[in-house]
Amino acid sequence: MLLTARSAKLSSSEWRTEMRRKADYTWNLAELMARNSMHNSTDLAPHLVNRGIDLSPAQIWRLVTQRPERLSLPLLAALCDIFNCSPAELISVHSEDASTIRKAVNEVANLRSTPGKARPRRARVLRDDVE
Repeated sequence: MLLTARSAKLSSSEWRTEMRRKADYTWNLAELMARNSMHNSTDLAPHLVNRGIDLSPAQIWRLVTQRPERLSLPLLAALCDIFNCSPAELISVHSEDASTIRKAVNEVANLRSTPGKARPRRARVLRDDVE
């Protein structure tokens, strides 16, 4: 069911203000590796191969040193099996209230109050009159 301003019976000022939550996560693979005496990304490769996960050395290095945006469930299950942990120990999720977002409806934005978001003035190029 689509919620509209009329069906919710909100005033216009209540309708424009929304509270958002910002969710983020921490990738804890490097810490789990250190706890299990694996200090190089190459130490993880044989354990992954034993569980049917075939990744290149570059992919394993990125998996250890960077925060992945996408992760396959077989890889997650293999990592949990290697370190005898749950997905919650591998990925720490935390969220917080973001600032209240106010939508500008039929209003002209005041760009002077928000420095850095204003666009620069267009430059005018004038010719030098050479005599």
